[in-house]
Amino acid sequence: MAKIHAFFHVPFEGLGSISEWISTNNHSLTSTNWWERSYQNEPFDVLIIMGGPMGVYDESELSWLKEEKEIIKSAIDAGKIVLGICLGSQLIAEVCGAKVYPNHQKEIGWFPISGTPEFDGLTVFHWHGDTFDLPNGAELVASSPACKHQAFWIGDTILGLQFHLEVREEDVKRMIEHEGHELEVADFVQSADEILENQRYFQTNKAILFELLDRLVK
Repeated sequence: MAKIHAFFHVPFEGLGSISEWISTNNHSLTSTNWWERSYQNEPFDVLIIMGGPMGVYDESELSWLKEEKEIIKSAIDAGKIVLGICLGSQLIAEVCGAKVYPNHQKEIGWFPISGTPEFDGLTVFHWHGDTFDLPNGAELVASSPACKHQAFWIGDTILGLQFHLEVREEDVKRMIEHEGHELEVADFVQSADEILENQRYFQTNKAILFELLDRLVK
């Protein structure tokens, strides 16, 4: 049984289907809600860093980002297992020395990625405007036409995913409710209706995510 700790940045972006994987495998879970500054120095084996609408560069408005980055860096240096999703992947990239910056276009909705066999041809849910350079020593395993750096491994203990394999229908609805003002339709931004019509991808994405989690947490 692994001790898992999750970092949350907004109330409407939770673990999604990861909660089911944790329960099924009898792992324990603690968490930090950074908007409440609730970090209690919980011991953990696995750190999961979730998403949020802020950027890694917003420390002047969100002073807790500096502390969060320090904890992520300490976890990586200690050899702990670290998974970052969306903002979480950007935070991993930055603490590993890579630059994070606005992408040339937003990517919001269901769009395909290419890469290594588990990702190649997979249609996944995106909601991001930033991208990152690949950290030193990282292996790029997924890309999309809108954003080259979509997923990377560092060794076999650190995984960054720019997209959201964990979302369920209710998670997507919450994101639209809170961040729907970003849905100005463009080449890689879908409308709320288009996003909600794509029910068929949830189960496939969940299965891939569970395989990745099993690979991370042996």
